[in-house]
Amino acid sequence: MERLLITGAAGGLGSMLRERMRGRARVVRLADIAPIPDPQPGEEIVQCDLADAAAVDAMVEGCDAILHMGGISTEQPWEPILQANIIGLFNLYEAARAHGQPRILFASSNHAIGFHPVTERLDADSPIRPDSLYGVSKCFGEALARMYFDKFGQETLILRIGSCFPEPKDYRMLSTWLSADDMVALIERMFEVPVLGCPIVYGASDNEAGWWDNSKTAWLGWRPRDSSEKWRARIIERDGPPRPDDPVHRYQGGMFCFEPVRRVKE
Repeated sequence: MERLLITGAAGGLGSMLRERMRGRARVVRLADIAPIPDPQPGEEIVQCDLADAAAVDAMVEGCDAILHMGGISTEQPWEPILQANIIGLFNLYEAARAHGQPRILFASSNHAIGFHPVTERLDADSPIRPDSLYGVSKCFGEALARMYFDKFGQETLILRIGSCFPEPKDYRMLSTWLSADDMVALIERMFEVPVLGCPIVYGASDNEAGWWDNSKTAWLGWRPRDSSEKWRARIIERDGPPRPDDPVHRYQGGMFCFEPVRRVKE
């Protein structure tokens, strides 16, 4: 691969992928609205506001694949979500259409389906049930990706990321945790399959307490190897088991289901 673009490269996931993707393309283009420190050989640094269509077009030009981690990644007031996750994503897809339709990994989220109860097992055909404005923006992104595939043939892997951290932080993450190794293995399969299409994949490792079923996208050949189970005893010893009457543990989206809806910053 000649040039790989990673958006949101100054953030947590973007920084992890910056390290893990080094050497997988001759040039890795790193983009973010925030400054990106310490450029290394083989890296290009681009400071870009996703809401600026001309800047996004220039950012995408010349890229063979895009790992789109950019945008707002938590619940926020409506305006920043609108600018980054909706207008910004439209700008990205229009730029990709203008520049050869490189494959895109769209970092969607489990918060697109967060109001499903934890007693349900979901697959790629389960209905969306967003738990927040952030989750709504990810539902928009999934719909936009699907439309660009059906209308223009733009291939996208829609990844509903659970919780990608070095280790699970709490009881909920025993179900949602995704290891960096498993995520990178999925990205490699995205590059390797001859036909990608526009599949929805749940981004979680092989967790015993998992809620999600990826059997409908098994054709990708992705087999996560890690598991959150080795942290279970430590988390329960530290925090105790979840209380049956705690509403945070009723829904797959956890605390996001109870975040207030805000038009502007308070």
